[in-house]
Formats: sequence, structure tokens, C-alpha cells
Amino acid sequence: MAGRNVGAETTPARTSQYRERNSTADRALDILGLFNETRLTVSGAEVADVLGVARSTAYRYLQSLVAGGFLEEDPRGGFRLGLRVFELARLARRAYGLSDIALPVMTELSEQTGETVLFTRRVGSSVVCLERQEATHAVRLSYERGSTLPLNAGASAMVLLAWLPQTEARAILERGELERFTARTVTDVDVLLERLSAIRTAGYAVSRGELDEDVLGIAAPVRNGSGTVVAALSIAAVSRRIPDDRLPAAVDAVTAATSRISDQLALTEG
Repeated sequence: MAGRNVGAETTPARTSQYRERNSTADRALDILGLFNETRLTVSGAEVADVLGVARSTAYRYLQSLVAGGFLEEDPRGGFRLGLRVFELARLARRAYGLSDIALPVMTELSEQTGETVLFTRRVGSSVVCLERQEATHAVRLSYERGSTLPLNAGASAMVLLAWLPQTEARAILERGELERFTARTVTDVDVLLERLSAIRTAGYAVSRGELDEDVLGIAAPVRNGSGTVVAALSIAAVSRRIPDDRLPAAVDAVTAATSRISDQLALTEG
């Protein structure tokens, strides 16, 4: 095409998409979107490559984010998320209106059972961990605040699906290929739907080694004032710490805690 310069010829094809979204705000959001579980820092070169801009331009965007507190320079090199992001995450959790109610109950449940307590919510086809109360003993778990978990594995995920209409639950499960994490992970949609029915009858879910090999989960639903399931509360423990003879007491503790949160949530809505 006449009039194209050499720079345009050698710039990756993805540059064209940035011609349609090339405001400073767009670029800032794109940079923040580069961070994930495996990329905790980014370099100026990476940003320049992804945005399709010169390194000097990439560094200007990075420095603007640093000035706003959204990024900070990592002493080991590159840029990492800044304190402003942590503050926004805290405010986002508070905006749900659930964390303030759940956290004191989670603390008591963790002290009562000696296990890590999780507070989760469904967002689309993922489960998001809103809060986590650590156990007094060290437990290696995959669940952290803000992390997303799949919907086909783990007690929390099962609870968050169990009270949906079956057609909606099936549609969510069939939306993409279900991932297998351990030998006990269920990936058959029909089998999962049968399990959801049993969970509705029982009022709680128990999982062993579905997401993490040695982890047992017990979850129950948190309901709002109208009775709709809005979140799940669960304990996550090393399986050997809760053998079968301890399971009923642990289930009772979790269901009692979810009842307290549900009752308090209903009061705040009333």
C-alpha cells in the first residue's frame, strides 16, 4: 500500500487494534491487564512490544502509572503493582457489602475448627475468593484473595452452582472444556449435575482432593434476605486433619456459620 513507511511494515499486526483504542486511559488499562499469576512484574520492553509502541513511549505510560501509585519499580527490575491497586481491591471487596459481615464469622470458624476459611462468590464461569482467614497451622493452598477458581472442582464451586436452575448450571458447565486438576476432578457435566442435586438436598458440599490432591473442602451457601444464594463459606483443610469421624462436626460448624452470615445479611438488607 502506497505511503506506508518502514516502521509500519515492521510493527506487529496487533498495532492496528491500538489505533482504534489508543487513548492514555486505554493504554494504562492494557498495561495493568498484563499482570497475572505468572507475570508479577513487567518490563518496559514487554510493554512496548505488547502495545506496539516505542520503548520511550512505553516508559512514559509506565511512569504515569507509577506517579499515580498504580505501579512501582521493583528493586529487582521492572515494574510491579503498586499500593493503589491494593487499596482499590480492598474497596471493591467492601462494595459487595458481604466482607464486613463475613469476616468476624470467618475468624470464629477458623478458631473453632483450626482450619483455613474461604469466602467465595461466582462471577460468570469462575469462582472468586473474596476473603481468606488463615488457619493457625501452615497449610499450602491455591486459594488467595482475588484468585479465581474453576466451577467444576471443589466444595465452594459446587455450592455456588447447586442452587441455580439446572438449565443455567448446565449452560455454565458446558460453556468451555472442563479442566481436570487431579484424578478426583469430575469433568462429566451429567455427573456434576447429579452431584448438584444431592448437594441441594444435603444443604452443603464436601470435596476431597478435587482441586488440590490432599485438601478437603466443606462448603455451605450464604443467602441474602430473599433466600438467593449469593456466596459460599467453606473450610479447606489437609484431608488427614478431618477424618470421617470428624466430618459431621465440621459440617455443622460450617452450616452454622453460613446461617449467621445469612441472618446478618438479611438484617442489613431490611
